[in-house]
Amino acid sequence: MSERFKNFIIDLLAQCGVEVNGSRPWDIQVHDERLYRRIMTQGSLGLGEAYMDGWWDAEAVDQFIHRVLVNDVQSKIKLDLALAVSTLKGIVFNRQRSDPREVAEKHYDRGNDLYGRMLDPRMVYSCGYWRDADNLEDAQEAKLDLICRKIGLKEGMRLLDIGSGWGGLIKFAAERYGVKAVGITVSREQAAYANDTRGNLPIETRLIDYMSLDGEFDRIVSVGMFEHVGFKNYRRYFNKVNDLLADDGLFLLHTIGGNLSRMHGDPWLEKYIFPNGMLPSPRQISDASEGLLVMEDWHNFGADYDKTLMAWHANFEAAWPDLRDKYGERFYRMWRYYLLSCAAIFRARWIQLWQIVYSRHGLPGGYLSIR
Repeated sequence: MSERFKNFIIDLLAQCGVEVNGSRPWDIQVHDERLYRRIMTQGSLGLGEAYMDGWWDAEAVDQFIHRVLVNDVQSKIKLDLALAVSTLKGIVFNRQRSDPREVAEKHYDRGNDLYGRMLDPRMVYSCGYWRDADNLEDAQEAKLDLICRKIGLKEGMRLLDIGSGWGGLIKFAAERYGVKAVGITVSREQAAYANDTRGNLPIETRLIDYMSLDGEFDRIVSVGMFEHVGFKNYRRYFNKVNDLLADDGLFLLHTIGGNLSRMHGDPWLEKYIFPNGMLPSPRQISDASEGLLVMEDWHNFGADYDKTLMAWHANFEAAWPDLRDKYGERFYRMWRYYLLSCAAIFRARWIQLWQIVYSRHGLPGGYLSIR
């Protein structure tokens, strides 16, 4: 059986232009023959865990994963037990609401030293906007300004950022547009950093779940948080936004999205990177917001996430000598695989990055799309 698995996988990879133990950057180097059975029975989870365990390597992991994706290798592996378990859990449980802080404790609270070295100076942990940028810092500033312009920020407005991270957006909006802002997060590390570095700006970051927030805001944004909401809670989320948004307000949703409607996340990413993470589809977003808000604009720049992730990876590699003693070799392989495999997924256009602008009742005269 093991030999049959091996031959099957080698043949599949050959169809992708990948040679086992070949010499090109995207060729896979196999160090443990148990790899083939692990992939056949555990799919993407088995592939990622085997990399963490040192069972295989590739000089350019992103190029290897990209070739696997564009040739749809995963659909040819029928017995994916990890995916079946993830799907069942998504159907039976509402994991995103049972413990909203789990993703913060396991991911966002890993260490500000790690994120401070990997991200740009504003500590923005979402896709940059690279249309007129040639480095990460400029791409992130361009993204922040794009958001502010899309929602028509003006001096004195009250802004809410749902899932505000380390406070980069609300600081930028207060500095450049003169607004007062509230950010909310479930990460203790993010909230502490954001409040400690806000200076005298009229902003605050609250350690609170979005469902517990009250008040009214002229503008609301949510950047890179909707991926943690879960399909069972999409309607509840939009109801909450509707309750918090002023009658003439605008809401911008910035989220990674999938091409297909699913009730689960990727098994490896769920287990090691984003617990209970789940990507919405266009239909799921549309259904959840229908009758509550008017969709004014939908902008996809998912290809820019490839560049963003590769820039984060370059920063991470450069910083690793200073981080090694704290985090260890297994973490290094896990984090490297996370950044490079996600870059490949965006490069293959399997997932997208959307910015969607909503109004309460439809803007008189229409909305002017801003790019």
